[in-house]
Amino acid sequence: MLDRLINAYTPLIFWTGLGILSVRFVPSAFPYWLGRGLYWVGVPIEIFSLARQTTFDERAQLAPMITIGSLILGWGLGWLSLQIWHRAQPDLAPTPGLKGSLLLCSMLGNTGFVGLAIVPYFVSATDLSWAVLYSVTQNVFGTYGLGVLVSSYYSRKDTTTNRWWMQFQDLLRVPSLWGFALGSLTRHLQFPTAIESSLHASIWVVIPGAFILMGIRLSQIKGWQSLKLALLPAILKTIVMPTIVGIAITLMGISGDPRLGLVLMSGMPCAFAGLILAEEYHLNGNLVASSIIVSTLIFLVMIPVWLYFY
Repeated sequence: MLDRLINAYTPLIFWTGLGILSVRFVPSAFPYWLGRGLYWVGVPIEIFSLARQTTFDERAQLAPMITIGSLILGWGLGWLSLQIWHRAQPDLAPTPGLKGSLLLCSMLGNTGFVGLAIVPYFVSATDLSWAVLYSVTQNVFGTYGLGVLVSSYYSRKDTTTNRWWMQFQDLLRVPSLWGFALGSLTRHLQFPTAIESSLHASIWVVIPGAFILMGIRLSQIKGWQSLKLALLPAILKTIVMPTIVGIAITLMGISGDPRLGLVLMSGMPCAFAGLILAEEYHLNGNLVASSIIVSTLIFLVMIPVWLYFY
């Protein structure tokens, strides 16, 4: 198991380290434009390719419902923690940007970059469609659906002036939703070999870009305050949520590799996409970056726990 984890996390360590080391040599605007490039081009192309290539097991039709349920659960846990925080420290109420970042970290997991790289080591190929469908559903309805709505809402300093149609307009402009729709509609079409190869290779551009962006943002963290705040969403995401999801799907009669895959997916570290959304909507990028690294460390510890129980 250790060898598999080392192989899976080597790209994460290398590219994140490169981002940390490069911060002194790149222009100050580089992380902003890198984030926008991933949001508008890189991630949509990856989702377009994934939607075209995936063949879904008929038994895995429950996966989208479970994914949406886990997203709502993560949002609810994050919202509840904010209410407790506000009641406990009314004089230190978090800013809208911090609230939005905490909610993103509590509900969105890295099911694409980390999840689809790690789960195949522990789940049989015949049951892998559960995990793939979880990842696609979270990207479409979570990251670039509910995640965009949350980010759009908290990007406005005066949240009392928000209207539902403002978030709906932002949602319609999300490129990844269009990427998924176009990918699904063109599954029956055979593209030229060069285009197909480029689509397959897109992941080797998107993943390093996301890791580099995380490294740059981590290197810009000042003090330990963000790391302390990151413990809350990291624990919610990697311990509380998969525990509840595991119990719920067991009661639903799901067992074996499908259950293990769903538990691992629901307990993935906080998503790099949250960092992209924070860049795009001017939220608290330090909290998101800190939550990613803290939740990743916790996730590494939790993998043997989930393997033991499931």
